[in-house]
Parts: sequence; C-alpha cells; structure tokens
Amino acid sequence: MNAQALELRLRALRLPSFVEHYAGLAEQAASGGWTHVRYLAELAAVEGQDRHDRRIARLRQQAKLPRDKTLATLDAGRFPAAVRTQLARLAEGGFLDEYTNVCIFGNPGTGKTHCMAAIANELVHQGRSVLFTSVAAVVERLLEAKRDLSLTRELQRLDRIDCLALDDIGYVQHDRAEMEVLFTLLAERYERRSVMVTSNLVFSQWDQIFKDPMTTAAAIDRVVHHSVILELAVPSYRAEVAGHRRAKGSKRQTQTTDK
Repeated sequence: MNAQALELRLRALRLPSFVEHYAGLAEQAASGGWTHVRYLAELAAVEGQDRHDRRIARLRQQAKLPRDKTLATLDAGRFPAAVRTQLARLAEGGFLDEYTNVCIFGNPGTGKTHCMAAIANELVHQGRSVLFTSVAAVVERLLEAKRDLSLTRELQRLDRIDCLALDDIGYVQHDRAEMEVLFTLLAERYERRSVMVTSNLVFSQWDQIFKDPMTTAAAIDRVVHHSVILELAVPSYRAEVAGHRRAKGSKRQTQTTDK
C-alpha cells in the first residue's frame, strides 16, 4: 500500500493525527529501533491527546465563558479560608457526579461571577460540558422556544449539558411567563443535572424573583436540597480598586501642590 492509499484509509477511519504524524514517527521508530507495538502505541497516544485537545477546545467554545475569569486570575485571598477551601473542592468537579447545585451569594462587586466562571473553566478543562449564561438570556431562550411550541425540545437540549452556570438571578424581575419557564428549567434539572447560580439576593428575598410564595418555596427547595452555598461577605472589589485610585490621585495632587 502506498502512502496516498494509506492516508485515504486513515482519513476514512477518522484518524487525522495518524495522517499527520505517522511518517515522522516512522523515522523516529527506525532510528530508535522501536518495536512495531511501540510505534503503534506512540501513534495512538498522539491521536488520543489530539482528540482530547480538540474536545476541550470545542467544549470551551460552546461554554461561552467570560474571558480571563479563571482560578489563576481570581484574587481568592480576599475570601475567608472556608470559601477558598470550597472553591478548591468545587474546582475538582465531583459535585457534578452527585448532581449537586452551587449557589454563590454576595453584594455587587464581590466576585460572584468570577468565582462561578473560574469553577466552570476547570470543569471544561476536565472534559465536562458547561453553558455559562445570564439568567435573562436563558429565560429569553426558553420563552422563544415556548412561543414556537418547542419548549420540551429546548429543555432536552439543555439537559445534555452537565452544568448550567446561571449568572445574576437576582437582577431579573420576572413576569409570570418568565418565572414559569425559569422554574420549569430548575425543576427539570432537579436531582438529574447540576446548576450553578449567582445572586445578590439571599433565599429569603427570592420572592422578588418568583413573586408567588408557593413557586418561590418550590424553586428554593429544588435548588437547595443538594447544594453547596458560597457566601462572599467581602467588600466590593470594584469599590476597593476605585478607592485606591482616588487615594493615589489625591496623593499625587497633594505632592504637586507642595511643590
């Protein structure tokens, strides 16, 4: 079999990394005295790694994660030790296997979104499927599906995702139609798939989201039953940065005046 015929067969078998690397590895095998088994094992390892890398790249693109919001860029030193411990444990991804939810509470600017994105980024790196979206966007998506009489199909599509990362649930004031589709989403994933949510409203204030007391209680029950709760009781990072800038500006102005 000539090289062209071999490459055609490898492409038919969907082994693109074999096609790319078989000739180069064959030269290494000849010069290094490899056995046939080692040569094949090296090729298989390259193919496996390339497939893994392509899958992670595809999952990262589908996840729609915010740029640069990773564990490496998170100033975790601002958080209490207990929160740092929980973040490290969640980043391992085991909570997905138990269909556990994650709720991150805190005032604006405390790092809720960054924490959730950082966890989600680690999940994607482990080969887990994630969708990072604002609550407003996912509600709009579900309402559109409901109008098109395809809500069940849309929920099934979302059900194929290991973890939904829903940002800013407390900022959206839902009317009844919006509240109903959001509750349906949470109910569908209950004890079957994981949800991560961020909110500036603690559970006792979720009646501002779901309006109806019974629906509020039912939604909280489904989110909390199997959940890890992170409370970011720290000052606003953005406010701290702005304060430092003002302080530096005042210091420079004072120095200029003194001169």
